[in-house]
Amino acid sequence: MSSLFPTSRGALLKLRSGRNQKTNTYRLIHGAADDRDGLYVDRLADYLLVQSEHPLTEAQQETVQALRGALKSKGVYYKRLNRQVQKINKTTASARLLMGLEAPEFFNGTEHHLKYRISFNEGYSTGLFLDMRENRGRLLNNLIEPGFPVFERGVGAPKILNTFSYTCSLSVCAARAGASTTSLDLSQKYLEWGRENFRLNQLNPDDHDFIYGDTFDWIKRLAKRGELYDLVILDPPTFSRSKVSGLFQAKRDYGRLAKAASALVRKNGMLLACCNAVTLSPSSFKNEVRRGIRDGGRKIVQSFQAMQPADFPASQNEPAYLKVSWLRLN
Repeated sequence: MSSLFPTSRGALLKLRSGRNQKTNTYRLIHGAADDRDGLYVDRLADYLLVQSEHPLTEAQQETVQALRGALKSKGVYYKRLNRQVQKINKTTASARLLMGLEAPEFFNGTEHHLKYRISFNEGYSTGLFLDMRENRGRLLNNLIEPGFPVFERGVGAPKILNTFSYTCSLSVCAARAGASTTSLDLSQKYLEWGRENFRLNQLNPDDHDFIYGDTFDWIKRLAKRGELYDLVILDPPTFSRSKVSGLFQAKRDYGRLAKAASALVRKNGMLLACCNAVTLSPSSFKNEVRRGIRDGGRKIVQSFQAMQPADFPASQNEPAYLKVSWLRLN
């Protein structure tokens, strides 16, 4: 198995070889950084998802076959990789069965012993962004790095606002850590998916809030009410459009988002700012977030810049794209 992953070592090799019993959702091959230029393969429980910008070569097909055999995967799905997400519709983005058994419409994957609902039939994403695994772990364990907890233990449950919450995986981890969560998204379908993720993990969704609506609009409403949170999560799509607030582009609008969200962070509370826009450099992202916080009249007193997880390695030919900042505000 190790020959399939020439750049993998230690814990990463254990994960990719399927010997990590607490997680069966992760990236097996990450393009050029794994010496497999143009090929991306994810394990999603009993299935593999293969992505490439061009039709698979014979060598790539042999690699996929070897992976399937090594992990005893039931089936392999494939989709062409299109990085212009705004031009993709559900039909063209959904994966198609390449080999093996067809997956159910929905099935469960495991990460950090928690369960998440997954589907190959819902367009560009499968319901779980694998590159955010370590940040979900930080929430679950209430530990960003040694000496830097997400929230200080005190009286009552910490309050978490998860904007652009998608299927609410970050909310699930916060709730399992004892927090009271509010998940906000522009899709009723994904909020219901999120409720199902709560149920899968023995969490009663009725004990938490799920808000359907535009993030900018609801941030204003919550600020007007005087709501404050121990953690506000910002993980917007690179591109989105709302009837209420119009077009959002991460590269252009992240500073405005950070400014608005900072008003909802209580003193010594946390802001988690995430962005996967390839066109927004790490330095520009950092500057935009900090400018927004400063314009909102807040000050950063502690910070941590998270890297992509080990199964999403970076190299000169496969540079890092994910930017994540954990920020404690005064």
